[in-house]
Amino acid sequence: MSTAQWVYENHLRTMGYDKTPDIILEVPVAVEGHIIHWIESKASFGDDQSHQTYLNEQFWSYWNRFGPGLVIYWYGFIGELDCQRDRGILLKDCFPTDIVTLCHATQQDKSPESQNKDEE
Repeated sequence: MSTAQWVYENHLRTMGYDKTPDIILEVPVAVEGHIIHWIESKASFGDDQSHQTYLNEQFWSYWNRFGPGLVIYWYGFIGELDCQRDRGILLKDCFPTDIVTLCHATQQDKSPESQNKDEE
C-alpha cells in the first residue's frame, strides 16, 4: 500500500474536519476479511475505561463519517474489547501483515468473456 493512497490527519484538519483518524484510506483495504477505510493509532494499552471513552468520543464518529476502521493499540489491549468487528471497528496490537488491497478492474484486466458481456 503506497502512501499516495493515504490521507493524513493533518491534511484532513486543513479541510475542516475536527477529530479525525490518523489515516484515511482513499482506497479501502481488507484486514482479516473486514473492509477498513481508516486507521487510528494509539500509543497506549487498550483497557476497558480508555477504550470505551475512545469508542464514544472518537471511533463511532469516525465510523459514522468514514465507514469501518482499524484501531492499533501499540501496547496491546484486553482481548474482550475486540467485540465490534461485525459492526466495523477492528482492534490490533500491530500493523496488520495480511492486508488485501482492493482495486477496480481495468479494461485490460478483464477477461474476453466479460468484455463481450460489457459490450452487449
